[in-house]
Amino acid sequence: MTAYEPPETGDGSAPGAYDAVVLAGGAARRLGGADKPGVRVGGRPLLDRVLTACAGARTTVVVADPRPTARPVLWTREDPPGGGPLAALAAGLRHTAADHVLLLSADLPFLGPATVARLLAALRDTPADGVLLTDPDGRDQPLVAAYRAAGLRRALAHLGTEHGDFTGLPLRRLTARLDLTRLTDPVASFDCDTWDDIATARARIREHGHVLDEWISSVKDELGIDLDVDTGVLLDLARDAAHGVARPAAPLTTFLVGYAAARAGGGPEAVAEAARKAAALAQRWAGEGEDQPDVAPDATPDTRPDAG
Repeated sequence: MTAYEPPETGDGSAPGAYDAVVLAGGAARRLGGADKPGVRVGGRPLLDRVLTACAGARTTVVVADPRPTARPVLWTREDPPGGGPLAALAAGLRHTAADHVLLLSADLPFLGPATVARLLAALRDTPADGVLLTDPDGRDQPLVAAYRAAGLRRALAHLGTEHGDFTGLPLRRLTARLDLTRLTDPVASFDCDTWDDIATARARIREHGHVLDEWISSVKDELGIDLDVDTGVLLDLARDAAHGVARPAAPLTTFLVGYAAARAGGGPEAVAEAARKAAALAQRWAGEGEDQPDVAPDATPDTRPDAG
């Protein structure tokens, strides 16, 4: 490759529209050459965790050799493979058309949709070329960032003219040419470069404050469910069923709620309505017998002399 040629772009200016480029083809030398995107944290490959975070992208391009993933993506590869992050970015950017591009590495176990939304919102609110996260030590993380595609293409074109080839060029050659805004997020910026990092990530998601959300996300990925529901509603329902009826009623009731919601067309509203009905039933069930008279209201008193 002797120069960077921008792709033909469509209408990428729709409000909120963005594309994502995920770099997943590194050598992972500090992991002993392990398949880092496939390393599991919380039961899910690191790559799938990142793809879930950017599920709102109009097009997601993964720069790596193809592999099974939790959601469909477009695959591409830098030429030659292993040419480094700048070459990988150039290869991935060719397949995007949105005005805003999310650039991510494939080893971010704690990146979530909320942080992606924060990056994109900050980019829309600033004239800068990009918004990136910094790590706990204040270092820039250019692979956890949202950029204006025009700025990326302009800087790549200049570098292509100067060097003729992106192979081996560090990413800082590109970011040095951009006007960047920075956000601090020590959790979402955490990446897994070593096995100690992997161990830290695996331990953190099993902490009490994280394990439930992590488990629900893992189950949804495993089952191919793309649905956001109020888990608090379901937990309250399970508690009411367990206490008001019997403990086995909790899992059985939540299963039936899911089945009913699916029959009603699915979606958060259907789940909430089914859960509301089941919760009301559980409360009625538990309330039976409370404040009840000893004699049924429609009973006729026995007036025989020897009654009683």
